[in-house]
Amino acid sequence: MKGNLRKIMKTAALAACVSLATSAAHADEWRMATPWSGGPWLERDAKFFADNVSELTHGDISVKVFPGGTLGSALKVTDTVKSGVATVSHNYINYDYGKDPTTALLAGHSSGLTPEEFMLWMYKGGGIELYEQYRKEKFGVVAFPCSILGTEIFLHSNKPVRTLEDFKGLRIRTSGAWAEIASRLGASTVVMAGSDIYSALERGVIDAAEWGSPEMNRPTGFQEVAKYVILPGIHQSGGVLECQVNQKAWNKLPAEEQTLVRQAAKLSLFDSWLASSYADLDAYKELVNGSNEIVRLDPTFISQIMAETKKWEDEHAADNAWFKRVLTSQREFKEKIKLWPEYRLQIGATEG
Repeated sequence: MKGNLRKIMKTAALAACVSLATSAAHADEWRMATPWSGGPWLERDAKFFADNVSELTHGDISVKVFPGGTLGSALKVTDTVKSGVATVSHNYINYDYGKDPTTALLAGHSSGLTPEEFMLWMYKGGGIELYEQYRKEKFGVVAFPCSILGTEIFLHSNKPVRTLEDFKGLRIRTSGAWAEIASRLGASTVVMAGSDIYSALERGVIDAAEWGSPEMNRPTGFQEVAKYVILPGIHQSGGVLECQVNQKAWNKLPAEEQTLVRQAAKLSLFDSWLASSYADLDAYKELVNGSNEIVRLDPTFISQIMAETKKWEDEHAADNAWFKRVLTSQREFKEKIKLWPEYRLQIGATEG
């Protein structure tokens, strides 16, 4: 009996060792490249994804987050992931705008989708399938949305802006598709790093700047050097950030783990929507209660922005198959979502 017990114990111990060795061999650490030097996107949203991947895969995949510039150029994260220097990223697809303007539609652009509309289009309207196919075909990486972007502040400005006439000749810091559209509307656009915006506003090098949502803008201090806060952010009504995975690393994963990583991204996007939407409330209240003057765009100017954006979209769709494909899908969804106000109450508009 004692001999049999010893054999059983030895067998159990051996099985435990084999199990641990197998688990250790399977455990995989992914290095995550980002463009972010700090702030909520690095310290919160990228961490959401890292934590969710580890939890859903039961530790088989761990993600180590690196700040921008650590693993490669902060503005060339896609290249860093494609080359394998980083296995995964937390990134903004619009940083690849210079290679293909379709990125603007997937990142969020002028008079585009709101954050809630983006989520519906992505997960129910076929957007996420287009996103993954596009990134794989055009850039050679596996990618899917993993963070939501809130509606931005139109401008922190040293001049009040209400109409198209106010906008014409305004020296503004911006980037991507909006730089093109704003120029067509008569603004003088300047592309500069985020770290340079505060001093440029303070010294009058630029009249105004767009950057992010109330939460994202609060720590920048733009409100300290620009009197006017211009709303609403029609130039960036919503958008997403992405997580990319190196194609070779992705192909090594079993189908079950690929599904888990996609689910981690989806959960992370929802986590970011909850966190950023709530944080925006307090950040915006500070602006309202502070020394800044809140200025709202004239509805006529908003219509002019939307009309110019449509011209810009149609021009790119005429000679870019992927742009046309994504644009068609988004426009079909926007037609469907027009029913929303007929039966849903506006968020925050009800009386208690």
